[in-house]
Amino acid sequence: MKLSFSAGILPLALLLTISEASAQNVLKYVNPNIGTAHSRWFFYTPAAVPYGMAKLAPSTNGHYGNKSGWEAVGYDTRQNSIEGFVHFHEWQVGGVSFMPTTGELRVKPGDLDKPASGYRSRFDRKNQVAEPGYYKVLLDDYNVTAEVTATKRVGFHRYTFPKNDQAHIILDIGNTQGESGEVTDASIRMVDATHVEGFVSTYPKYVKTYDPEGKVNMYFYGEISKQPASVEAFTAAGTQGKKNEATGKGAGLVLNYQTAAQEKIEMKVGLSYTSIANAKANLQAEARTLTFDQARTAAQATWQRELGKLAVEGPNEQDKTKFYTGLFHALLGRGIASDVNGDYPRHGGKTGKLVTSGRGPKPEYINTDAIWGGYWNITQLWALSYPEWYGSFVNTQLQLYRDRGWFADGLANSQYVSGVGTNFVGLAIAAAYQTGIRNYDVNLAYQAVRANELNWRNRPFGSGKMDVKAFTQYGYVPFKEEYKEYKGEWYKTDSTGAYFANSHTLEYSYSAFAAAQMAKSLGKKDDYERLIKLSNGWKEILNPQNKLMQPKLANGTFVSNFKPYEPWRGFQEGNAMQYTFYVPQNPAGLIDAMGREKFNNRLDSIFTASAKTDFGGGKEIDAFAGVNAIYNHGNQPCLHISWLFNFSGKPWLTQKWTRQICEDFYGTEPIHGYGYGQDEDQGQLGSWYVITALGLFDVKGFTDARPIVELGSPIFSKATIELGNQKKLIIEAKNTSKENVYVQSATMNGKPLNNCWLYRDELMQGGKLVFTMGSKPNTTWGTKTPPPSAQ
Repeated sequence: MKLSFSAGILPLALLLTISEASAQNVLKYVNPNIGTAHSRWFFYTPAAVPYGMAKLAPSTNGHYGNKSGWEAVGYDTRQNSIEGFVHFHEWQVGGVSFMPTTGELRVKPGDLDKPASGYRSRFDRKNQVAEPGYYKVLLDDYNVTAEVTATKRVGFHRYTFPKNDQAHIILDIGNTQGESGEVTDASIRMVDATHVEGFVSTYPKYVKTYDPEGKVNMYFYGEISKQPASVEAFTAAGTQGKKNEATGKGAGLVLNYQTAAQEKIEMKVGLSYTSIANAKANLQAEARTLTFDQARTAAQATWQRELGKLAVEGPNEQDKTKFYTGLFHALLGRGIASDVNGDYPRHGGKTGKLVTSGRGPKPEYINTDAIWGGYWNITQLWALSYPEWYGSFVNTQLQLYRDRGWFADGLANSQYVSGVGTNFVGLAIAAAYQTGIRNYDVNLAYQAVRANELNWRNRPFGSGKMDVKAFTQYGYVPFKEEYKEYKGEWYKTDSTGAYFANSHTLEYSYSAFAAAQMAKSLGKKDDYERLIKLSNGWKEILNPQNKLMQPKLANGTFVSNFKPYEPWRGFQEGNAMQYTFYVPQNPAGLIDAMGREKFNNRLDSIFTASAKTDFGGGKEIDAFAGVNAIYNHGNQPCLHISWLFNFSGKPWLTQKWTRQICEDFYGTEPIHGYGYGQDEDQGQLGSWYVITALGLFDVKGFTDARPIVELGSPIFSKATIELGNQKKLIIEAKNTSKENVYVQSATMNGKPLNNCWLYRDELMQGGKLVFTMGSKPNTTWGTKTPPPSAQ
């Protein structure tokens, strides 16, 4: 039997070659149930492989949909009944739910508070197993054990039934699932006695808002291990009798069986975003001869290999659980949209083929929420050990640029689904270039990066940055008080300004810096001069009186009635206290403008105060619980702040506070996972924990012409890292413990390391980085030469 490595499956024989000495079983440290209170639709999908299209998971409330388009939906640890096992889970994408039942037939999922009102079933979490690549649960109301696993593009089901003359498998495809929004069309039919095919078209809220001509299509082709005794159809109107097909909203089929005790019925379901034919081809390529057990073994071997690229050692098992669960979320957070033949979904239901160029691995087309904040965690993790996924991200966005002329702030099957209305894709691509990831057309990439920063004519709403004209005209984005709600549109942005003017100014200044560095590297002198000037936009809104970033009007005056803790007014998902430190491209400039002593005292007092509320939202189960706090680790704009002490002459405070955030904000429980119900957005917070626990970070997200890596406080006594260039880096932290958080000294390959940073290209040569840790700060180590600020 030959298995395809490119399909995300590790050959079974290869698993036997992994020695215990070189690869501990890291899967035991992954707990997918962590943080599953108030979790996002794409968050809880254990039955998947890294970046897979097939992401199978139980749903407790998926059919309720999502009124706001982004809020928690899918699986909630506080809910105790399951309504089905769903195949597609991405940002704004969800659909195709299967559910085994027995007894009287019901074709509606029913209500959470009345499980008997539909086909959903109660369950006990003591009878649930959730692991990377596998999920299993006993459905109490039917005494059916359900198991799911996956390859990259194929979902596997195994249902173990009791003896029953009324056993069913419900294939519910025509209903809303999670963030998918309204179902506009659906079709399902039995091709023959043991094969089923179909599609569902949806109109998600964010597509409706940002790309109204778009749509999201999902296709499937399934193989069933046992011919049903009969087949019934249903739609939104109810059961339709013994028919082999159904169409329209609410469409689905019921496979009816008489089962013996402990009888197993299995299904393989090929998935695609382009066509039923490609769904079938994906099934044939990845799973034609694969059994459920083989698929599970292969999926878990893939997770072992990918998670094992970062091998940490130490006595604290809870820290390993945090580390590997965070890494699991990082490698799960985005999913491919391309088929085995290279087809990908183009805008408006069309199909394209991904153009590839440059050196390196063949990329995939991937779905992705906005990269907002991802340059402080996910891209740094990609660049360290998973460059193929960074390359796929870049190639996906460049393909979109070819197809539509603009990057996507957020992306669902090539539809614009702008997450935050800005656009950091250019910054992320510039950083990819600076880290040596170049399996794409570099000239095209620079053209697109430049356009993202400077072009505004005919810019589509869904590409974000609708205020680029204002930013380039004024050097900052003017605040428009009336745009809080303007003609029914909340938080409006246009060519004259924005309600989120200050956060936009700070973000555009940062991304202009990244583009400037890429221009510099490519010898584009005029572009560099223009962009580097724009990178100083933050100076325009820093009020010299209160030393805070304060919204500014087009006439150059600061707004009145200014409240530093007030969220939203001028600042997206935050406030002035949080965003004042958002100058990652030039920390030294900010420190000089504020005054070093004032900077350090204010920043240290911020962490002292926020420690009392677990660094953000306290114990309130709400993604936005921390937007009016002094610091909010539960959201992206704050994630670099604890690392700024390295620039201000007090690196021991970076060591202290990053360790305490890792200890207190991050938990190992369903409710206390990432804060309490905070926004673990496609692996962002998990990624931050991983790189911070290694003691590595860059506040500039590798956008420098010669990127650096800041050094923090490594949690583990030893970490062995397989670098993306095939070299190996070992990080040792002698005497590290919960008390010994402070660096006393460090060496790199035996030579004393006196700075709290080093150039990234030096780190990527591999070797051994050794820290000696202690319980009290060494206030002289790492202070003489701060990290380079403006390059």
